[in-house]
Amino acid sequence: MPALDDTTRGRLLFGGDYNPEQWPEEVWLDDVRLMKKAGVNSVTLGVFSWARIEPRPGAREFDWLDRLMDLIHGNGIGVVLATPTASPPPWMGTLHPETLPRDEDGRIVWWGSRQQFAHSSPVYRRYAAALTEDLAARYGSHPALTLWHINNEYCTYDWGDEAARAFRGWLRAKYGTLEVLNEAWGTAFWSQRYDAWDEIIPPRRAQYMRNPTQVLDFKRFTSDALLECYLAERDIVNRHSPHIPVTTNFMPLWSGQDAWQWAEHEDVVSVDIYPDPRDPWAGQDNAMIGDLTRSQARGPWLVMEQAAGPVNFRGVNHPKPRGLNRLLSLQSVARGADGVCFFQWRASRQGAEKFHSGMLGHAGEEGRVFAEVKELGAELARLAPAVAGTRVTAEVAILHDWDSWWADQQEGRVSARLDHPEVVRAWHRALWEANTPTDFAHPEHDLSRYRLVLVPHLYLLTDTAVDNLLAYVAGGGTLVCGFHTGVADHDDRVRPGGMDARLRDLFGISVLHEWWPLEAEERVDCGAFYGTLWSEELTAADDAEVVAAYRGGELDGLPALLRRDRAWYFSTLPEPAALRALLTRVAHEAGVRPPPHGLPLGVEAVRRGELLFLLNHGRDAATVPLPGHYRDLLTGAAIQDVVSLGRYGVAVLEQAS
Repeated sequence: MPALDDTTRGRLLFGGDYNPEQWPEEVWLDDVRLMKKAGVNSVTLGVFSWARIEPRPGAREFDWLDRLMDLIHGNGIGVVLATPTASPPPWMGTLHPETLPRDEDGRIVWWGSRQQFAHSSPVYRRYAAALTEDLAARYGSHPALTLWHINNEYCTYDWGDEAARAFRGWLRAKYGTLEVLNEAWGTAFWSQRYDAWDEIIPPRRAQYMRNPTQVLDFKRFTSDALLECYLAERDIVNRHSPHIPVTTNFMPLWSGQDAWQWAEHEDVVSVDIYPDPRDPWAGQDNAMIGDLTRSQARGPWLVMEQAAGPVNFRGVNHPKPRGLNRLLSLQSVARGADGVCFFQWRASRQGAEKFHSGMLGHAGEEGRVFAEVKELGAELARLAPAVAGTRVTAEVAILHDWDSWWADQQEGRVSARLDHPEVVRAWHRALWEANTPTDFAHPEHDLSRYRLVLVPHLYLLTDTAVDNLLAYVAGGGTLVCGFHTGVADHDDRVRPGGMDARLRDLFGISVLHEWWPLEAEERVDCGAFYGTLWSEELTAADDAEVVAAYRGGELDGLPALLRRDRAWYFSTLPEPAALRALLTRVAHEAGVRPPPHGLPLGVEAVRRGELLFLLNHGRDAATVPLPGHYRDLLTGAAIQDVVSLGRYGVAVLEQAS
């Protein structure tokens, strides 16, 4: 199977989405001149060019793309060629209204924007396959082609009749009989029992709360249906060019795709990252998405899109201050990325994204953003020989599962304030601030290589996942588990006792009496720290160690944190400083390699291969003590005992021999 190394070949990819169909051809020559000036070595073509290639059903207009492929190749730049199937042309919706998705209320999602396709429509799939077939046949052996990019940000939901038909087929394959389905869905509740398959529809707008297992299965089905679309196009391009790797771009921690499952079908795992430059935790968010994507890739990965400056989809869209784009880009490289690309190359003058920045902004080549892009391109070229293909090693894993996330979103949950991604983010932030490298893993993955495994919150755990956690601890691993975990089985059926009995025994919980969610302004006193968001009424087993107990209120004297040997349970979310201190303590006890000492606040340290990346997330300069002799690969300067980092400064250090 081709891999990212087949694309990079000792380089770090640098470039972005290029949409030349928006510009007269005389601009193209200027584009490639400026791309070379900026050090661009890769551009993505064709993402939204379906209407340009197929302006009417069955037509093919490839001449303009032929000229572009040749022009770009002639200037030494590689092409990531997209199948343009994310946004069908208006003629498709006009001629085939069944290809248009419908929302939860049954309203048609019309053309006029993008991604207006019904993923289960045979007509849509037939047109998409035909276009992909012709595109792959024409360009599969073109020397410019380095990577296939299938569709774009698969994010289409559909509650229409085409989806209903496919959903019933998916359910038949999963359950076999209606008796099994009724049992799994608990349809005895509220007189929901199904007597014929045709009675089953997607969970559309209803009078009150919908069946949570039906909703959960519909989310599973939607991820699978979109995956079918991806696989159909992937198989076509593989047939024409088996030597070219294939990707599709994930969105960061997005709920619509089970990215663990999808990543198994990609040669290259890529993601679009858009942290808010005004967010003081933008660096941590960028790091978390990098860690998650690297873990899905099981090695080097690709930033397919990020913004060189402001975006256009927030209420107020701020530019990136000087140096921040470089910092976040090099942070992604530090966390395993073998490519840093942008949306887009040249800022659009028309359309919905004309105020979304480009590498070449409206200020042109004299603008600050382009000057910073040139600097970044030169630095990536200098780093590439020592960095490309190397790995980031972590001894700690955070468990994350889309199935559990989906189930946790149900309408009738204990607390609407319990947001799965935010809890995961809080635990990752504690480790990021402590400069402890972190992988992500699925709860059924092999965890044996990790000294410490963290479960911030997994409401739903399969029997296989529970067995895996038990085996991990029995094998000598240290497990820290957060609240409201292991409550439900695969069918979202609450387990007896409100938590899997094997987990209660593992953590030393005798009885889980009640969940006590907290309001936004509430905190619970746990002695040495305060807890937020959640608390639980627990009775500890006789041989469990109560590490911290609640003080005052209804839970006075009951365990907030407890452990049995190497298994810890947190029944609340400690405030950030306390969570960081607690996880650092447990990591130390588990034998996790200690992070570098003496780092100033806001300075991040990451090891990739033999290199040490130091990244200053502050606006003030920082001085980092670093005993020994090093060379900074970015500047070539010799470093001894101390490193000075300016505002948003970065150093990439190799030990001097």
